[in-house]
Amino acid sequence: MLTGMRVVIGVTGGIAAYKIPLLVRILVKEGAAVRVVMTRHAEKFVSPLTLRTLSGNPVLSRMFDADGGPSMAHIEWPREADLMVIAPATANFIGKMAHGIADDLLSTMVLTLNTPLLIVPSMNTRMVNHPAVVQNLAILRERGIHILDAETGDLACGEEGAGRMAEVDEIVQVARALLVPSGSLSGKRVIVTAGPTLEPIDPVRYIGNRSSGKMGYAVAAEAQRRGAAVTLVSGPSGLEPPRGVQIVRVTTALEMREALLARFAETDVLIMAAAVGDYRVVDPAPEKIKKGPVTRSLELTANPDILQELSRRRDRQVLVGFAAETDHLEAEARRKLSEKGLDLLVANDVSKPDSGFGADNNRVLILDRLGGRETTDLVPKGEVAGRLLDRLSAAFL
Repeated sequence: MLTGMRVVIGVTGGIAAYKIPLLVRILVKEGAAVRVVMTRHAEKFVSPLTLRTLSGNPVLSRMFDADGGPSMAHIEWPREADLMVIAPATANFIGKMAHGIADDLLSTMVLTLNTPLLIVPSMNTRMVNHPAVVQNLAILRERGIHILDAETGDLACGEEGAGRMAEVDEIVQVARALLVPSGSLSGKRVIVTAGPTLEPIDPVRYIGNRSSGKMGYAVAAEAQRRGAAVTLVSGPSGLEPPRGVQIVRVTTALEMREALLARFAETDVLIMAAAVGDYRVVDPAPEKIKKGPVTRSLELTANPDILQELSRRRDRQVLVGFAAETDHLEAEARRKLSEKGLDLLVANDVSKPDSGFGADNNRVLILDRLGGRETTDLVPKGEVAGRLLDRLSAAFL
């Protein structure tokens, strides 16, 4: 239940606005106090009277009231809110948010907001995939704004593809998690890394590894389910980020290091599940290297040990590492746990065909600095994530 919670819903001019009356009704039924602010284009898709009736509050759309006097709603409503939801969020409004444009009541409210903001995009497939929209969404994610990505399915224009607004039940679920976090990680800020890093040789070739990101994505999803505010720093992966998780995409080890250094001071737990490349190419070729009979060699240099560096910088943070090994599993795991100054380390044998890189299952060894030791049978990676977070919560939080 959301009794006593105050939610502002911003509605922009997309066809998915027809779903907003149901969203308002469910939130009110759960006890939330709901206010609605609309853009002028949104009024073409859904009646302000409908939303006023369902919310039991005035619905606003203009910066100035009827008699021409200035309104302070653009400050008062965000200041009094526990959460703001913008649904549907059109490409136009996302662009305005990304660049700080405040040319109507709703966009002005966004600039005065000091509470969590959830946006739910909805637009045509070609707009979702346009580089400007992709970049604008990345900017908003970097600012810590929660984004419930558009789904794939039938669109109002008759096409099929990405761009459909998430279903109302899912919006309510994410809003609930933001308003009333619960679970063993409630109130904790968790960073999870996942996937490989790719080190360029030239514009078309790279040095990489076989990591799919499945283990890190499973950990991020489980941490979010347990109430944490999760940021997923992911190398290249074909996986969809878990709902409600902030995603930061990187390619190289140095980019991952930069992303983590920028966020580490504000986090409570870092879980380094990414398979970070140990080496990078010195001076990658600016153009494609042409095939020829001459034998070529690459000069490599070591990438920084990101986890060891962060261990030296930490204040109160809990650090968790992963180790992918092919032999001497426990000996290597204990060495890394000690040398890197970690609280927990998860090790697995990636030479096994049924577990490790790319597989849906894993069998792991979990060690902690307090002397704890646990092994798993071959189980889904989601279960490994649960076992890891159980031990982390019990021993270190």
